[in-house]
Amino acid sequence: MRIEDTDLKRSTQDAIDAILEGMNWLGLSPDEPPIYQSARKDRHVEVANALLERGHAFKCFMTSEELATRREKGEALRQEAKQLAAAGSDATAVLAEANALLAAFRSPYRDGLKPPASDAPYTVRLRAPDSGKIRLPDDVQGDVELASTEIDDLILLRADGTPTYMLAVVVDDHDMGVTQVIRGDDHLTNTFRQLPIFHGMDWQAPSYAHIPLIHGPDGAKLSKRHGALGVEAYRNMGYLPEGLKNYLLRLGWSHGDDEIITEEQAISWFDLDAVNKAPARMDFEKLAFINGEHLKTADTSTVSSLVISEIEKTSPLDEVKCNRVTTAMPDLKARGRTIPEIANKSEFLIIDRPIDIPAKARKKLSREALEILGDVKDHLSHVDDWKEDTLSQFISDYCQSRDLGMGKVGPQLRTALTGGRPAPDLHLILYWLGKDESLGRIDDLLTNTPMNA
Repeated sequence: MRIEDTDLKRSTQDAIDAILEGMNWLGLSPDEPPIYQSARKDRHVEVANALLERGHAFKCFMTSEELATRREKGEALRQEAKQLAAAGSDATAVLAEANALLAAFRSPYRDGLKPPASDAPYTVRLRAPDSGKIRLPDDVQGDVELASTEIDDLILLRADGTPTYMLAVVVDDHDMGVTQVIRGDDHLTNTFRQLPIFHGMDWQAPSYAHIPLIHGPDGAKLSKRHGALGVEAYRNMGYLPEGLKNYLLRLGWSHGDDEIITEEQAISWFDLDAVNKAPARMDFEKLAFINGEHLKTADTSTVSSLVISEIEKTSPLDEVKCNRVTTAMPDLKARGRTIPEIANKSEFLIIDRPIDIPAKARKKLSREALEILGDVKDHLSHVDDWKEDTLSQFISDYCQSRDLGMGKVGPQLRTALTGGRPAPDLHLILYWLGKDESLGRIDDLLTNTPMNA
C-alpha cells in the first residue's frame, strides 16, 4: 500500500487514517507497512535531477502569476472571437491566438531562454515530446494514442523544491516494481503525461488498465448526492464489507450470471478481459440485495455483535436482551438487507414491559379474543420443554383442540408479545423471548385491557 501524500494540505492525518481504517474494514490490509510518498522526497528529487542531466527536463522561470495572466488573456481572446463570429466578422486570427495561449503549455525556457535574473526562482519541468504520438496499449480501453502536442511541460519540482505527484507516482511505481496499474479512466491523460518520464529514465513502464468511473442512477458522474461517500459511510449504513466488495466488483465486471461472489471466487475469477468500457451506474437497491445475501451466510455471532452495536446507538441493552437478540439472529439475519434493517426487526425482543399497545391494535381486542388469550396463557404456563418445535406443536394442538382457526388465536397473541411490531412466526417469538417474558407480556395485556373493550 502506498499513501500518495505529496499534497500536504489535503493529506491530513485524519484523511490518511480514514483510508487505512476503510481498507482494514474491507479486509484489504497490506502485507507490509504502508509506504508514504512524502517520505521519499529525496529519491524523487534525485530522479528530477537525473532527467535534467539527460536533457529530458529543464529549469523554467515562468511564475505562477505569468501563467495565470497567459490563461486569462487566452480566455479573453476566446470570448472576443465568439463576439466577432456572432457579429459576422472574421475571428480566425483571434481564435488561433486564443487557442495557442490555452493549449498544452510549452515553456519558452525549454529551448534555452536565459533566466530573468541569476537568482530567479524556478520550477523543474519535464520536456514533453516535440512531435509524433504517444501510444498506450491499454488492457481495458485497447490501443489508445495521443498527439504529443497535447501534453504540457509538466512540473516535476515546484519552486520550493518539493516534488509533484506526477513525478512521485512514476518514481514510486518503478522503485516498488509495480507491473500493473488499474485506475479510473479519468487518469488516462495523466498516463500520457507520465509515460515520457519512464522513457526519459529508460525505465520499463507498467501495464495500464483504465476502468470506467461509476455514474449515478441518472447517468451523471457519481457525486455526493448520488452516494459518492467514503467507505466508512457505507459501514455506518449497515453494509458488510463482503457485500460492498461483491457489489463494487460487479459494477462493470461480470462472471457469467453469477451475482453473489465470495472473496475466494473473486480472486480466482477476476481478469481484466471482462471489464466493461462503459460506465456502470450506482444502484442502491442492488447493493442492498447483494448485501442481504451475504448477511444470510455471514457468521451469526458477527452479525449479532453488529446488530447489538446498532441498537445501542440509541439505548443500552442488558445481558438478557443481548441474549435474546443473539438467540434470534440465525433467523433474523435472513430477514434484512442491512444491519439497521435487522436491528429494526429485532425491536420486539428488547422493548420494556408493559408494552405500549397502539390504539388501533387495542380496538381489535374483543372480549372473545381476550378470553382465548387468557386460555392460551394458562395452557402455555404448563409447557416445560420451551423449544421451537414444541411451541409450534403447542399452537397447532391448541387450535385443533378448541376447533379454532389461527385467525382466532394468533392476532391477540402477537399483539401481546410484540405490540404489533414486525416479527416472525409466533412459535419463534415465544422461544426467543423465553417462557417468563412471554407469559409476563401476555399477563400485562390481560391485566391492562378491560374485558368490555
